[in-house]
Amino acid sequence: MTGKSKQILKTVFGYDDFRPLQSEVIANVLRKNDTLVIMPTGGGKSLCFQIPALIFSGLTIVVSPLISLMKDQVEQLVQIGVPATVLNSSLTLEQYRRNVEKVKQGVIRLLYMAPEALLRPNMLAMLSSLEVDCLSIDEAHCISEWGHDFRPEYRRLVTVRDRFSNAVCIALTATATPRVRQDIKSSLGFEDSDEFVGSSNRKNLFIQVTSKHNPFEQTVKLIKGFPGQSGIIYCFSRRQVDDLFEALKSKGFSVRPYHAGLSERNRIRNQDLFIKDDVQIMVATIAFGMGIDKPNVRFVVHYDLPKNIESYYQEIGRAGRDGLPAHCLLLFSYGDIQKTRYFINKKEEHEQRVANIHLNALLGFIETERCRRIPLLDYFGEKYSREDCGMCDNCLSGEKGLEDITIVAQKFLSCAKRTEERFGAGHIIDVLRGSEAKKVLRFGHQHLSTYGVGRDFSKRQWFHLSRQFIRRGLLAQDMEFGSLKLTDKAWKVLRREEKVLGRMEEEVVDRTSEQDDHKDYDRDLFELLRKERKRLADKSKVPPYVIFSDKTLIEMATFFPQSKQSMLDIHGVGAVKNDKYGTVFLDIIQEYCKIHQIEEHTKLTRGKPLGTTASIGKKRHVVIGEAFNSGRSVSEIMDDFSIKRDTFSSHLFRYLQEGNYLIKSDELLALSTVSSEQKNHILDKFEDLGTEFLKPVFDSLGGEIDYAELKIIRLYYLSKKGVT
Repeated sequence: MTGKSKQILKTVFGYDDFRPLQSEVIANVLRKNDTLVIMPTGGGKSLCFQIPALIFSGLTIVVSPLISLMKDQVEQLVQIGVPATVLNSSLTLEQYRRNVEKVKQGVIRLLYMAPEALLRPNMLAMLSSLEVDCLSIDEAHCISEWGHDFRPEYRRLVTVRDRFSNAVCIALTATATPRVRQDIKSSLGFEDSDEFVGSSNRKNLFIQVTSKHNPFEQTVKLIKGFPGQSGIIYCFSRRQVDDLFEALKSKGFSVRPYHAGLSERNRIRNQDLFIKDDVQIMVATIAFGMGIDKPNVRFVVHYDLPKNIESYYQEIGRAGRDGLPAHCLLLFSYGDIQKTRYFINKKEEHEQRVANIHLNALLGFIETERCRRIPLLDYFGEKYSREDCGMCDNCLSGEKGLEDITIVAQKFLSCAKRTEERFGAGHIIDVLRGSEAKKVLRFGHQHLSTYGVGRDFSKRQWFHLSRQFIRRGLLAQDMEFGSLKLTDKAWKVLRREEKVLGRMEEEVVDRTSEQDDHKDYDRDLFELLRKERKRLADKSKVPPYVIFSDKTLIEMATFFPQSKQSMLDIHGVGAVKNDKYGTVFLDIIQEYCKIHQIEEHTKLTRGKPLGTTASIGKKRHVVIGEAFNSGRSVSEIMDDFSIKRDTFSSHLFRYLQEGNYLIKSDELLALSTVSSEQKNHILDKFEDLGTEFLKPVFDSLGGEIDYAELKIIRLYYLSKKGVT
């Protein structure tokens, strides 16, 4: 059946090759083995049951929790000629009866339903009279009480399995810890051997966590970086949603609100405007998004602290589903933690324990100074093997070395002690900066020896420093009241027995120089194609991405196909869509190419195995690595790409990680400023401790050699050894 699956993948869905694990999952389902699938959002879970549904002779029932999710998937399937339908409360009585009749007649291959609808006795009786080959349970984490979105009706789906004993069952989710996965399998009676766990890493998502000092301006700055492109902003409360919506609207942004306090009619209308690209930004509570399969969301902002890592992962998962780069920004303050603690303390005792575990895991992710993907993926039971992902704020800012901030730390710690360890960072900073705030004067803290000794730093700088002191274990924070207390480690710093390394200024992450695999497409042609897509979508009353995704239009604007045969080589263009829309888009491309004298750029997929795909341009680190190996000097490369030494070394390291070699290894030493004796000592440390992570080497050297130098020596070490 492998050949049949690949044929459907190309001719129906328009894709050249399967994504990781898809082929194995499909083969397992076709063998009628019950299957649990854990794949990241945008990883292609739906194809794992949609392709078998087109091969099985009987019906595939798809259980989905939200009407909007069902509607979206069915619209996309109908557009490519797949007989699919839905039975839910959004239909009129006549539509419902018509769809039921189609199911009874056997013309439907995929039937989408909510669990509570499927569990009704009359529905089970009707479906029992049909040949049901597959039961697909989407968002399967809803089965588990340990999941972040438990739904009791999902737990009852095991009774449906018993009813359709000849049907294979496939359960799918993007967010499941090892404990949740085990709970799903136990509930549904799955074998361990039939579990397929893909990487939860979404490589195209840039992950950034930054302190919340002026959240509105910080959000506006990000939005302006994505003109005319779709984004979601998550807020903690309905009131925050309404306030932010009004503020953004007054600034002229295309924006709508979404929360449970709005009428159902307004929620549906606002969501529809967003999905159809008539509105750019959705400001929402977590009530929004689970049923959204919009692939071209370019940014997600967490204006407030998310509930837990699972919620955060699911919410950022709504960005970049088309595989193109997207930005995920979390604005964080310790005030948010106190607010979260307040609500946790109102829960039942057993619920508090679980909520505190979730909160502590989230804080571990927020406060880490390592690559953010390490704690994020670790939470889902996956070890991230790289130290530098190149797509998070820590990995970019980590290119700059730490400096000695011991004296500054001593000032802060001393002030915390002299104010009797009863106050939070805000009050301590007021004392350090010589504030005449009422609270300072009321406690007589203007008379302390530390009063005014920190005037040379801004309040924002002090807050940035205070968070570092907490992360480094110098201060313990009372999460209920926010007061800071000195630890044993802090006393070592005060006694000058230990140094503190950190950053005086908060890093401003600039991604403008980062590689973009799709930056070389013709933007003018892309806009023409996008307008035509919108016109066709409005005419058919479907979202634009149902016609073609942004990725498809970008490939059209990259390769300029000149025939319907060439159009079939474009990602996402299958036979049905080519017949339906190919000529319309070809006319636009051909006219544009005639005016601008552009010839077709061949995409080398015809005649090649389906497993081969063409890349759109080389990645930035590959270009830099090849330039270095070609004999160009480091200074020339840095000038041409407008990058600094640390960025240059990070690109070379990524180049090495992908199995390449650095021919001019000796030239790397010219970038280093350490002595020969220090260099040999560092090389010995890499030999003993390995090269996967820099921190063990940094610590073993007592923090005397900064990370920038260690990166250079590591490059030299790896290139001489010829390993990655």
